[in-house]
Amino acid sequence: MHHESLSGQAVFPAKHTEPRPEHPPEVPLAIHDLTVAYQRKPVLWDIELNLPEGKLIGIVGPNGAGKSTLLKACLDLVPRTSGWAHIYGVPYRKARHRVAYVPQRESVDWDFPVSALDVVAMGSYRRLGWFRRVNATESQRAMEALEQVGIAHLAYRQISQLSGGQQQRVFLARALMQDADLYLMDEPFAAVDAATEQAIVDVLRRLSSEGKTCLVVHHDLATVTSYFDWIVLINLRIVAAGPTAETFTRENLQKTYGGKLSLLEKAAEVLRSTSSR
Repeated sequence: MHHESLSGQAVFPAKHTEPRPEHPPEVPLAIHDLTVAYQRKPVLWDIELNLPEGKLIGIVGPNGAGKSTLLKACLDLVPRTSGWAHIYGVPYRKARHRVAYVPQRESVDWDFPVSALDVVAMGSYRRLGWFRRVNATESQRAMEALEQVGIAHLAYRQISQLSGGQQQRVFLARALMQDADLYLMDEPFAAVDAATEQAIVDVLRRLSSEGKTCLVVHHDLATVTSYFDWIVLINLRIVAAGPTAETFTRENLQKTYGGKLSLLEKAAEVLRSTSSR
């Protein structure tokens, strides 16, 4: 039995979603047999993955490789054709309070008339409930989150008046308000200035040092080795996943990027500079 989704995709009911021996319940994110297709064309195919706890993890691959879709499938934002994703042994709907999601900045309507502090305070809504006003304690926590990302002085500025980098910092502060165990971030470094990028990296490293797990969609091969403890190389399927030092190799990049020589040449240059240090 199956039904058609709004996109015309055949969506099959999830089966056998109980934990399996190869996916222990203590794993922050376990993905089993996950396939996602749009208009019957696979975007992700047969994904199997266990993410380690307390690591800063990059998802790396070419455009159209399914990186953003992987995050969305784990959060039930896109229909899955088969398979499942578990967060600490249970589906996302039972673990929402343990997950914070930072979508791509371009996917948000920034003209909505709210301040930076208002947006950050939204991170507390699951704790307070949608119909309760944010109290003084929550407002103070929101201000502290803005301080952590270096823009407390912009707390009362309308979000539409902020630069792209400042908007990205607001998103990160909102995620910090959720006090999650697993952070999923979709290209947080895209089109931001160097200072913002460093501020985000510093926050992610602090979260990792506190035992939090951060999964970050990333596009800049030049910074992979300096940012991430662990990486997932993906192109429709998982090409390789593991500690960065062992996984970010020329052979794996060749498998991931195929004939895109300019990217491969850049990656090879990164590998040479890393090995020569």
